[in-house]
Amino acid sequence: MNILIIRTDKPEAEIGLYKDDEQLAYISYEAHRILAETVHRKIESMLSGVAMTWQSIEGIVCYKGPGSFTGLRIGLSMANALASSLSIPIIGSSGSDWIEDGISGLLKGEDEKLVLPEYGADPHITIQKK
Repeated sequence: MNILIIRTDKPEAEIGLYKDDEQLAYISYEAHRILAETVHRKIESMLSGVAMTWQSIEGIVCYKGPGSFTGLRIGLSMANALASSLSIPIIGSSGSDWIEDGISGLLKGEDEKLVLPEYGADPHITIQKK
């Protein structure tokens, strides 16, 4: 199974490609305020580097938190949309073994359908000024 991994909870984004549990490609880059503008291009570049296309992806594992509100929101929105459009399974995972745990779940046939973020704290919502 060709698996895309995505982590966007911190200024340094991580994306990778796995064939089952074997890493084929991995990119870590400083995405801080340009994540939404760059993540698709980075994935596309990584895919072409291993002679794959978007349609080659058969499952997605994404880090679901805790972490940055904006980073998680961008990464998970993109991952969920990609999984839905390709009709492939998606797993959200946390902790230091998030990649291994997520890949294991996919290989067992699990599919969350929609991964929701875990921010680690309640949001700080400011009160509108009059």
